[in-house]
Amino acid sequence: MSSASSALIQSFFDPQTSTFSYVLADLQTKRAAVIDAVLDFDPRSGRTSRHSVDKVIRFLRQQGLALDWILETHAHADHLSAASLLRQELGGKIAISAAICDVQEAFKRIYNFDANFSTDGSDFNRLLLDGDVLVLGNQVITFWHIPGHTPADGAFLFDQSVFVGDSLFMPDVGTARCDFPGGSASDLWRSIQRILSLPPETCLYFCHDYPPGDDRPISDSCTVREQLTSNIHVRAGTTLEAFVEMRTARDRTLPMPTLILPAIQVNLRAGTLPPAESNGQRYLKIPLNQL
Repeated sequence: MSSASSALIQSFFDPQTSTFSYVLADLQTKRAAVIDAVLDFDPRSGRTSRHSVDKVIRFLRQQGLALDWILETHAHADHLSAASLLRQELGGKIAISAAICDVQEAFKRIYNFDANFSTDGSDFNRLLLDGDVLVLGNQVITFWHIPGHTPADGAFLFDQSVFVGDSLFMPDVGTARCDFPGGSASDLWRSIQRILSLPPETCLYFCHDYPPGDDRPISDSCTVREQLTSNIHVRAGTTLEAFVEMRTARDRTLPMPTLILPAIQVNLRAGTLPPAESNGQRYLKIPLNQL
């Protein structure tokens, strides 16, 4: 947990998906936001559970925090979002980049969703444009559109810290892949340059950590200075051309994330499970030979 003045940041790590979720709060007014909450999913049985998000809910209740905002850095391919569950239990508004509509359009074709699947972002309460400001008690959260990993990636600036989603990882892990529909290595390079133009002491919080060996503990953050000095993919001086060449070659070698096919169709609906069919059962679609 970290706090400065009345601002609080608390991270939660889900080991099954290597995902960090965050609670941001203004302690004076007891207003809170949650970033990238996880709904547990077992791909072998098709069962969902709420072990991960329940840790977040317990913390909010123990601290007496009221949930105003449920924020998504992007439509995740590695875990199901618990945004809808949080909204149902604690209230709050779900917000994501307005470019989520482009992602919905692309995956509507991949999944062959029917006309009832909305591509106007209406499953979310707020569609964010670059520079939008969200009020959190006496604090503010500023949204940056940082495309590249997907067209709809965003970062959230809060109390001299930035929550960068999947755009950057710890320096020894590097940067996000860009081979999902609508991804762009050149866009990611430009987005990262914007982040790394912040003051060197700025703290960057990540959505994931995947330590390359057993000699380093899991970490949720580092500074801009550490990224500029040590990031294996995009340290200071890395050119656009060199980055695009590296990122494109590397992405060709990567397998698809284990949960991408179940996760995306839930996350495009703001974490809402697909509607029940005539027998009352909900189903996820698995498109064959598409990705």
